[in-house]
Amino acid sequence: MYLKYKRWGRLHIDIPLLCGCILLMLIGLLVVFSAGSSNMVLLQKQLILLGLALAVMLVFSQIPPTFYLTWAPWLYITGLVLLFGVLFFGETHKGAQRWLNLGIVSFQPSEIMKLAVPMTVAWYFSNKKLPPTFLNILAVCAIIGVPMLLVVLQPDLDTAILFVVSGIVILFLAGISYKYILLIIGLAAASVPLIWQILHDYQRMRILTLFNPEQDPLGSGYHIIQSKIAIGSGGMYGKGWLNGTQSHLQFLPEVSTDFIFAVFGEEFGFIGAVVLLLIYLAVTARGLYIAYQAQDTFTRLLAGGLILAFAFYVIVNAGMVIGLFPVVGIPMPLLSYGGTSLITFAASFGILMSIHTHRKIL
Repeated sequence: MYLKYKRWGRLHIDIPLLCGCILLMLIGLLVVFSAGSSNMVLLQKQLILLGLALAVMLVFSQIPPTFYLTWAPWLYITGLVLLFGVLFFGETHKGAQRWLNLGIVSFQPSEIMKLAVPMTVAWYFSNKKLPPTFLNILAVCAIIGVPMLLVVLQPDLDTAILFVVSGIVILFLAGISYKYILLIIGLAAASVPLIWQILHDYQRMRILTLFNPEQDPLGSGYHIIQSKIAIGSGGMYGKGWLNGTQSHLQFLPEVSTDFIFAVFGEEFGFIGAVVLLLIYLAVTARGLYIAYQAQDTFTRLLAGGLILAFAFYVIVNAGMVIGLFPVVGIPMPLLSYGGTSLITFAASFGILMSIHTHRKIL
């Protein structure tokens, strides 16, 4: 068994991480098929996306971490240029200007920055003495803040929050002093009134709806009310695969993307939801183990930042569908239908595999 695992290591594939990702993808395939009312076209598209995601994961796993260290700032600069391009030439969908159309393909440059921001923060600390000084913290805030502001202007507050989280997580992993942690918390609390003023009306309504969704049950509170009904109706063991009523009768919105966890909860119940979250926990634990085993500052911080950003997605999406967080456009990683976020997460896991399998034998 050890020799087989070692052989996979030469291929730069981490078996536990790969198995966890494939398991989540297969579960997602089943739920997408059910949420799409057994739509074979949707299933075929998701299969193609999963195949592409696995290919991206394997390609990124072959690239040595030194390559990511060298190219991190250039990827960041490229992402910034593309984000500026979105402001002037971007396509608008559903009131948001987030896409660039290159003729052959249309994509969101913010997805590139989901990798570039933690990679660049880790690169910045790679040759710095830790814990970080106040000036280093200010520099990291600038690295995070510029793309965050560009994304907020699109507007895409959900992705902007992810940039902040991925950067702050790496700051914590770098051993930031508790004094600076308290300072950041204080500044964040003091800026709440200002942030509230610059939020769009629909963003404020999402936050207010969190506390009283029944105030507007057919409007702003509809999503979360139907989501909680779907999960609650699943009971302990669920209604069974393909037997969900909230999704099939179209009461539940965005069933194959943002609210796919509610579909899963209705069909597989509390037990199924717990098992699914345990799989996510196992994948996160494996990622943290890879970060712990990393042999230099760059790979350790990058691995920790990527896997904790993944965990943040899971927590926010699950919390959203059960009414603990405001409704946001954050998909459930590897489970929701869609290509852009799926490819981004696959690339993240490919980088994690690269970090683990390219270690030098001491």
